[in-house]
Amino acid sequence: MGDGFDYRAGGFGAGDGDGGEDVYSKVVRAGKRTYFFDVKATRNGDYYLTVTESRKRIDRDGNPVFEKSKIFLYKEDFAKFADGLADAVDYVKIHKPEFFDAEAAEDAALEAEFAML
Repeated sequence: MGDGFDYRAGGFGAGDGDGGEDVYSKVVRAGKRTYFFDVKATRNGDYYLTVTESRKRIDRDGNPVFEKSKIFLYKEDFAKFADGLADAVDYVKIHKPEFFDAEAAEDAALEAEFAML
């Protein structure tokens, strides 16, 4: 992100406009999507979290446009949100473990390819 482009806002130097002081940021690039996990501080020192999903799209004129979706998570909801997320991820790990083991999925694809030879 050293290019000055603000992927959250979809422009150069645009900022994300939610008003909190930046405390910590984590960027996760995942295919066509980028996720931003930003810890912000309020004026009285409380923390809140913004989670932003940014997707690159091409408009009718062929110009890149970044669509974003954002949620705000406040301190009183951190534990419940984390528990709900962990439960949902655990469910997927049990029912679709291959989603979490990219190496195993790649090996299976290679085996299938060689089996066809």
